[in-house]
Amino acid sequence: MRYRDPELKYCPVCDEEYRADITMCADCAVELIPGREKIAAEVVLKEKKVARSMELSADDDLVNIRKGPLLEMKNLQQTLAKEHIPALIAGEKKSNCGKGCCGTDMYLQIRREDGELAMEVLAREFKRTTALDHHDLSHVQSVYDQGASQTVCPACGFRFSTSNSTCPDCGLCFA
Repeated sequence: MRYRDPELKYCPVCDEEYRADITMCADCAVELIPGREKIAAEVVLKEKKVARSMELSADDDLVNIRKGPLLEMKNLQQTLAKEHIPALIAGEKKSNCGKGCCGTDMYLQIRREDGELAMEVLAREFKRTTALDHHDLSHVQSVYDQGASQTVCPACGFRFSTSNSTCPDCGLCFA
């Protein structure tokens, strides 16, 4: 846990630190919380984290949350462990050796009740490692369709005519 000053204020979204006389976060446009409140919330969170069992048993209701190469799953498992969320890496039932460890894709499994928290942790890690925390990702599912009269650029969200194969706003090329 990083040092918190009880006399300062903090953004509950981006965690930026502000002087005591500032009331709103400049980036997130949300009301700041006092340092004392931030410190108290972090103490409660730390106590909950430490109280969570890191042992997985056969009785636990496990769910797959990610699928990918072994090294990637190990990295995600370590990320979850830092937040005191136990995770198991499992392979396909039918693989070359019969143990489920030789496949190219492995599954990251967690307890069902840890699902929401685990997804928040992995989302934060994704943003941290990709630097996408300050980007608008609301248009990433957009598809350039040459048959349509207009399209939305998946990179910047600009709407333009498909007679142009390059986004006039950001320059992304679709040719």
